[in-house]
Amino acid sequence: MELKLEVSLFDMVVSLSDALDLISSTVTGHHKRVAYIATSIADKLDLSQQEKEELLIAGALHDVGALALNKKLSSLMFDFNASTDVGNHAELGYQTLHKFSPFKRVAKIIRYHHTSWKERKKNSNVVLAANILYLADRIDVLIDFETEILSQTDRIKDQIKEYQTDIFFSKVVEAFLDVATKDAFWFNIVSSWVDQFLVNSTVKNCVKLDFELLLRLAQIFGRIIDFRSSFTATHSSGVAASAQRLARLSGFSRAKFSMMRIAGYLHDLGKLAIPVEILNKTGKLTATEFNIIKKHTFYTYQILDGIPELAEIKNWAAFHHERLDGAGYPFGLDKDKLSRGARIMGVADVFTAITEDRPYRAGMEKEQATKILTDMVQDGAVDGSVVQVLVDNYEGINHIRKSAQAIESEEYKKFRQRSI
Repeated sequence: MELKLEVSLFDMVVSLSDALDLISSTVTGHHKRVAYIATSIADKLDLSQQEKEELLIAGALHDVGALALNKKLSSLMFDFNASTDVGNHAELGYQTLHKFSPFKRVAKIIRYHHTSWKERKKNSNVVLAANILYLADRIDVLIDFETEILSQTDRIKDQIKEYQTDIFFSKVVEAFLDVATKDAFWFNIVSSWVDQFLVNSTVKNCVKLDFELLLRLAQIFGRIIDFRSSFTATHSSGVAASAQRLARLSGFSRAKFSMMRIAGYLHDLGKLAIPVEILNKTGKLTATEFNIIKKHTFYTYQILDGIPELAEIKNWAAFHHERLDGAGYPFGLDKDKLSRGARIMGVADVFTAITEDRPYRAGMEKEQATKILTDMVQDGAVDGSVVQVLVDNYEGINHIRKSAQAIESEEYKKFRQRSI
């Protein structure tokens, strides 16, 4: 019987929101708090259930276009102006998400979440939900999390009222001021229970992602991960394509090798926690820098751990730096605990890393790449039978890798052009 896979869209959104928080401790929890504030205001305005659900997702993902740390932090200044936003993260967020059908309306909200309400006279696309999200985002920025929350509420409300006619729609501000009279509203914002609020607000008829939609969303995740650095801009696409073909040649079913492609796109999800300057370093890493790099597989595991339907994909993705001899990271698993899928992912990751072109060096040719992989087999790092499948089918797998990365390279060029 062919395996069926259905994953909650909401669960995937929460996992990506968690991943975005890894970029800096400065923004930890920001997306979920904004989602909570925005949906609280939307509820007061009697928006439809669908509108509230879209706003919740938009809040959880609104800074997805702020891939570089400096852009993320610049957007946390209250007087932030979208017209002076280096890299235009709202537009980049829209471009990242809008082709994924479940996010079509969400992407539009994100596109205008730093556009003032007065611009609606010129642009009817500046929807009410975008202005709610803008206000929610600014409210969170105004909070001092080192100070008791209720002692700040008057200051925050007064500052928001100053911008009522210029930036925010008066009805949105009025709804916020009404909600803000409740102490529980503020307590929820600064408490760990905001996560529980989002869970309780999950759609009653939650969208379920089948293989096709999950694969497309995983590809978006891969771009969010990789596009932070020109050095890794196409890496996940190469790993996904190589791992899928290795799995197919290893006898995996269609469903299983499709899962392997999804795992490939997600395998470096935890790299959002790695500073760009380390990702871009061309020389040898220091011991401290390498320790930081080692965190990424642990974060990949933890981010995906909350989605039970992805348990197998999580293991394949997160164990790609484990070794058969138990000397890998982050868990030190050995051959008795590493599945065939995890072994395939490990080989696909090394193969892609050494054969892909990077700005500072060309990818290795077959002879050199094969030698490195063979040496790793002898060293107890990777599975010799998987490497043999790769060697026996080298030209075909390499062609698939190159083709996938060429497509992704074009997408990256478009992305960079939009960020200028």
